[in-house]
Parts: sequence; structure tokens; C-alpha cells
Amino acid sequence: MFKGPILLLALLLLICSPARAENWPGAQWSQGPAASGPALAALEAYAFAPRNEATRLGIRSDALLVIRDGQLIYERYAGPTSAQTPHLTWSISKSLLAAVLGVAYGEGRFQLQDKAARFLPALRQHPDIRMADLLHWASGLDWQEDYEYAPLKSSVVAMLYTRGHDDMASFTAAHPAFSAPGQVFRYSSGDTNLLSAALKNLLGPQRYADYPWQALFEPLGITQAVWESDASGTFVGSSYAYLTARDLARVGLLMLRDGRWGERQLLPRDWVEFNRTPFAGYQANQDELVPGGHWWLNRAVAGSPSPWVDAPADTFAALGHWGQALYVIPSAGLVIVRYADDRDGSYSHNTLLKLALAAFARQVQP
Repeated sequence: MFKGPILLLALLLLICSPARAENWPGAQWSQGPAASGPALAALEAYAFAPRNEATRLGIRSDALLVIRDGQLIYERYAGPTSAQTPHLTWSISKSLLAAVLGVAYGEGRFQLQDKAARFLPALRQHPDIRMADLLHWASGLDWQEDYEYAPLKSSVVAMLYTRGHDDMASFTAAHPAFSAPGQVFRYSSGDTNLLSAALKNLLGPQRYADYPWQALFEPLGITQAVWESDASGTFVGSSYAYLTARDLARVGLLMLRDGRWGERQLLPRDWVEFNRTPFAGYQANQDELVPGGHWWLNRAVAGSPSPWVDAPADTFAALGHWGQALYVIPSAGLVIVRYADDRDGSYSHNTLLKLALAAFARQVQP
């Protein structure tokens, strides 16, 4: 006789109860169920394979850390890196700068369609470049992003180490144009440093000096971040941020949860959507991945397959030189941090993600 009311109560409880409680890190990450078995062994055999240190050939992971549903479920380091080591992130710094800019965007300090020269006088000779163009690496400036393989022709080597290292934004702005802004993707560390300098003028030098910490790192509980500046006092947004693996994972969780940290919408949702939307001017196979707003997307473009075929299409990443990676996989609830020193090109993002998904994907209940 009570079957109807009991069923109704059970249904109401089911509707009103969340399917999975959210986990957020405090001072430390909470621990989730540890993985084990052949799939984990296969991942470790790949990520931590012995390498010829004399020649620096082969894969060398310094750290591999996995967060699932807001909990730490895997962590391994190779000396001298440890859980307390702020590791050089290289070009992951670009996506970190995008997150810092997202806070400023949420404060109403600029709009994506604003002309960058409004905030950076060095760009007056290129008056049509918009903030969105810089975020898409589509300034139209004639930039050569070659590294140690072609140092004499490299804009980025000159910027970081020789002619441009005192004032990297001014060095970049002095480059001629090769196309109209916003039309063509060309990956450029210079574009990122123009954004960093524009932010300095938006905020004023005094507030700018503390802004990455006040705006992003402190709200996320990141305590060991280092960000180098050039001689002009501009953060080297392209390259020189250092974070521990545990701290970088906090940025990944922020992005996985659409810019929300606990009850606070730290990054506006439309900013995160911009970060994860492919640049319309990108042509298939221009790069390994598809550029969004200073993040890399595993998206199919112009009929081509997703670049990482063994990872979900919603995977996106912040990537850096020599194998640094922050992978975010919303459909799997995963954030993966990898620090490394890969020198020979043998490391495959797709392979690591395939193995990581086999080891850490949520188990489907029968």
C-alpha cells in the first residue's frame, strides 16, 4: 500500500541528488582510487622508458600526474624533479597567459575585437591587429618560429636570447607584415609577448607585477609559481613560467570545469568557449593540432580527422617545447600533466593519451 509514495520519494531523491559529488583541491589534492594492472604498466613503460642520457635520445618524462574528477589518482617523478619542483613549462606559458588575460577580460578591461595598438603603442605601425588575432597566433607579422634546428633564421631565438631579449614586445612589433591580421595562422611566440606587454599597459606596471598571482595563481591555491620577465619588466608569456605538476593541474581543472573554481566563476564562460573554439582561418594540416584561443584543440577541420585519433574530440591541451603538456579531457573527467626533456622527436602525444585513457578512464558500471 506504500509502494507508490516510496517510489515517488526515491525518484525525487534521484532527481535532486548530483550524479557525482565535485571534488576540489584544498592546500593538497585529495586522493582517488589508485590505478594498477597491465594498462598502467604499459603506460609507465612508454613514459618512463630508459633513455640514452649521453646522446639525449629517447623519451624522458620528468613528471606524470593524473587528476580524475578532481582527485589525484596517479603521480610519478624522475629525479631531479619532485612534487615540489617548479618545472619550466616552455610554451605552456602561453595558455597560462591566456588564463590570466581571461581574468582581465572578465573585469571588463578589454574586448576581443579591441585593436591591440590601443594598449601597446609599439604596434601603431600595425593598427589593425586585434587582441583576438594575437590570441589566435594570426597577427599577420612575418615571424619564424624555428628553434635550435635553424637558429640563424629564427625570430624566437633572436627574441629570447639575442637582439630582442631586452624588450621582446618591441622586437616583435618591429617585424613587417606578411598578411592582413586575422586571416592566416602562423604560430608565434612573439604574438604572445605582445599580449603580455598589452596587459602591462592595461593594468599599469605596478599592478601588473603581481597580477598573475593575484588574478590566477592565488585563487587556485598555486603557491610555487615563478614567471620570468624581460629587461623591460614584461613577463615572458611565451616561455618562462615555472609551476609544479600539482599546481599546473589546478589550471587544467579550472579549464575542465569551464572556468569555474568552486563557487567562483574565475574565467567568464564565453572566454573559455573562445579558448576552445577553432580559429576560422586555420587550414587543415598546418600544425599538429588545431589552434583555439591560445590553447590547442583535438578537433577535425576541413574534413580532416582529429589530430589525436585515439583521444576524444573534446581533448584540448597546453603544450611546450621538449614534451611539456597539460592535457584536459572533459568527457573523461581527466587532467594530465607531463613534464619532460624529449629531444629527438620520438614522443607521441597520441600514444601517451591512448595509454593513459586505457589506464585511467572511468570504469563503466554493469
